[in-house]
Amino acid sequence: MGDGVMEGEKRPSIPDGERKMSLQDLADADDVVITMNGQIINASGHKDQLQRQYGLLSICGLALTVDNAWVALGTSLAVSIYNGGPPGIIWELWIAAFYYLFINASIAELASSVPSAGGVYHWASITPGPKWGRSVGFFAGALNYFGWLFDLASIAYIMSELCVQMYFLYHPNYVIQPWNIFVALLLITILCVSVTIFFNGILPYLQHFGLFIVTIGGIITIIVLAAMPSSHASTSFVWTDFQNDTGWSGGVAFLTGVLNGAFTIGTPDAVTHMAEELPNPKRDLPKAIFAQLGLGFIYAFCFAIALFYGVSDLTAVQTSNGSFPLAQAYYQATGSTAATFGLLFIIFLSLTPCLIGTFLTVGRTWWALARDNAVPFSGFFGRANERLSCPVEATLLTGLMTIGLGAITLGSKTAFTDLAGSFIILSSTSYALAFAPNMFTGRKYMPAGPFYMGKWGYAVNGIATCFIIFFNILYCFPYALPTTTAAMNYNSVILAGVLFLTTFWWLVHAMKKYDGPNVQGMVEANMAAARRASRAASKA
Repeated sequence: MGDGVMEGEKRPSIPDGERKMSLQDLADADDVVITMNGQIINASGHKDQLQRQYGLLSICGLALTVDNAWVALGTSLAVSIYNGGPPGIIWELWIAAFYYLFINASIAELASSVPSAGGVYHWASITPGPKWGRSVGFFAGALNYFGWLFDLASIAYIMSELCVQMYFLYHPNYVIQPWNIFVALLLITILCVSVTIFFNGILPYLQHFGLFIVTIGGIITIIVLAAMPSSHASTSFVWTDFQNDTGWSGGVAFLTGVLNGAFTIGTPDAVTHMAEELPNPKRDLPKAIFAQLGLGFIYAFCFAIALFYGVSDLTAVQTSNGSFPLAQAYYQATGSTAATFGLLFIIFLSLTPCLIGTFLTVGRTWWALARDNAVPFSGFFGRANERLSCPVEATLLTGLMTIGLGAITLGSKTAFTDLAGSFIILSSTSYALAFAPNMFTGRKYMPAGPFYMGKWGYAVNGIATCFIIFFNILYCFPYALPTTTAAMNYNSVILAGVLFLTTFWWLVHAMKKYDGPNVQGMVEANMAAARRASRAASKA
């Protein structure tokens, strides 16, 4: 029997056009098992429904474009500058990269063990063991989904601000209204959802393009920012003149400002939700996860240095009357409207695959939850269109939710900013719900994958969990002192609200009707894959 296919048995064929991989190709994939009746079961314990069309290059492209680190750093400039000025942004990025190294390593190990579109949701269902896995996984899945949804809304809004700013560059007398940005968000969301659903076949190539733009566009931007200024800022301005405008002590201001660095590089689980669309996810996902952190940090660090050496007036950047403050920094560095437009257009090109990649992540996260009856109308949202290779209903819901969240800006941009900023707290809390149980249960429930930390896993999981708890508490501190109701940090309220909604749905629905993911199916699929890998290694 081995992995579920009898020796000498002729595997049933798959009609042309149904999948891009043949059944033999799938049998050789490192996370599937084919049962006696020819059904293909993947590492999530579910029927394999999506085309495995992503390779290592395209999944690394997706990881880097969804993260889009140097762009994320630039777009949050007007907010992050208060926590230390240029030196604060640069060194806070270093701290964030250091502690996310432990988070990324922990996620890479879990993804290498059980690659699944559910990602953190499925891992948190396995690591606590059979007694607590059902409830812990349920809450981890909800936190992870809402975190990514809020991040998607923030990216869509940033893209909208960028488009309006590009118009504003050549129409400086135009007064930008909130509805201008919302209309742009509406059109962008409709376009991205349409591409995600109907042009799934070209998305791997779009991520190749995204990888090219993020890397080459980043290099071009850094060179332009370094070469064009007629005079450069002082070295002390960039590296040592810590400017604290928060009212907190210098230490607290610096540590709370690490949130900006975390927002820049904190997307380690993005590609894990694409696991069921990769031929070799156990080996390729860890590579993409580390590439996201390493290359994202290097680009963001170099971009920050080049940008701040070209800025001459931080106050003008903070008080810019446009919709995209980074444009003012670009103009100060280049002294040219055309050059500023060109640099903004590079961001536009990089944000396009980023936004579509995030729609992929969020839609597939909701779909994975729906397959296990964890969300309302699970039967409807748990479907996947195999011809389009897309969970259409879940993707449409993602688009509607993005538009709904974007509409908040018509009433209060501050409320929307807090909602978007909660991404790091919600997502990292969901990670901790997978890491901590894995450590406390002796790391015995997750089978070893190609990337396995062995005895070092205890320390890495423990350090990652402690960092998450420590920084998430700091991220809930008020942004500045003295604070007001309008300027208050509502991240803790958002976290409590998401937990309240999840608890309510647990009591109303999940406690009796939610069985949890197919953990036994996951175990069988992964054991079969491990046996297959062992046989291949022994033959080699």
